[in-house]
Amino acid sequence: MSGMYIAAMTAVAAAMTVVLRFLPFWVLGQRRTPAYIEYLGRVLPYAIMGMLVVYCLKSTSLTAPPHGLPELTAVAVTAGLHAWKRSTLISILAGTLCYMFLVQIIF
Repeated sequence: MSGMYIAAMTAVAAAMTVVLRFLPFWVLGQRRTPAYIEYLGRVLPYAIMGMLVVYCLKSTSLTAPPHGLPELTAVAVTAGLHAWKRSTLISILAGTLCYMFLVQIIF
């Protein structure tokens, strides 16, 4: 691939990202945000996190060794740290590191 092609594709991707970010403001203008959009803004983050947990744990086997122990331990570390520190970044990072340590070193 040539450098011009890569630069053009990067520019198109950047332009589309900017357009998509500003599109709701252009469409809605200065009007009040509709109630259903405010509702979705409140409930979707929790729904998405729940879906991510289900997706991450869907292939965990509880019948074969190590019986889901690394996954459940990492989930507990993530939830515990989040309840304690209220920091999404710290809790997800620590849970990921815990899981990788358990899978690579312990199990």
